[in-house]
Amino acid sequence: MTPSRRAVLAAMAGGALAGCAGPRSTVDRSASVTGSPSTSAAIATSKSTPGRSPSAGAPSASRAVTRADIVARYGHAVPHTWGFDAPAVVHALPTAERVIALTFDACGGPGGSGYDRALIDFLRRREIPATLFINSRWIDANPAVFRRLAAEPLFEIANHGTRHRPLSVTGRSAYGIPGTRSAAEVYDEISGNQTKLTRLLGTPPRFFRSGTAYCDDVAARIVTALGERFVSFSVNGDGGATFTPEQVRSTVAAAPGGSIVICHMNHPRGGTARGITAAVPQLLATGHSFTRLSDALR
Repeated sequence: MTPSRRAVLAAMAGGALAGCAGPRSTVDRSASVTGSPSTSAAIATSKSTPGRSPSAGAPSASRAVTRADIVARYGHAVPHTWGFDAPAVVHALPTAERVIALTFDACGGPGGSGYDRALIDFLRRREIPATLFINSRWIDANPAVFRRLAAEPLFEIANHGTRHRPLSVTGRSAYGIPGTRSAAEVYDEISGNQTKLTRLLGTPPRFFRSGTAYCDDVAARIVTALGERFVSFSVNGDGGATFTPEQVRSTVAAAPGGSIVICHMNHPRGGTARGITAAVPQLLATGHSFTRLSDALR
């Protein structure tokens, strides 16, 4: 293990992470699996994703999936997993080529509604596509910035939840952040921001990531039932916006082809922008390219 890698792992082991109070693992699903939000109705979810068939007994695709539908179907389901892994959760791109998906969370709320302009301006200058997972509270705090980001084809907007909660049907917490407590609250966490994004973008978001990226298997199935795909990560690029620029650089520059990298765009005083600015040219020089999730996950 190299000294820089050892330093990254040591930094991740101590204390709750900032940013999204996000995941601690750096590479390849390293976390082990262990056993008042909006109540507005969800938008229609008749769209389908290739390679994914509807759940048996799911409500008809001809109408919206409602809160009552979700409670009826999943209200008594017992989860068997908790962490970054569950059936249907996407961790990596389906390719062995040197293609990487950069994803940036904007978490919102107290201490989490900043905007890393330097990071986004760098991506624009270098024409590096990225997927932006944006929380409802961040949109409310940055409406003009959101409108500009949403209008740029270089970026894709994805759902980072309504209140930035770990996605649980039993109230499990992650990094000190209480999770949703029932199937109904899971629905609220997904659909509140789903409805907002659909109104603002004109089309529903395709991808979802919960606050902290934690979920249980029942909650992950609810994401699918509401027409989105739960996207986790394979490389934790900035340790929840706590890494130094050098830690970000060394971690992201080491990402193998097919990686989904998670970083943050809501902590401009952190090391993310400088680290990404240094890592991306290294990856380009070694033949890597970058993609939005929607262009790689069909």
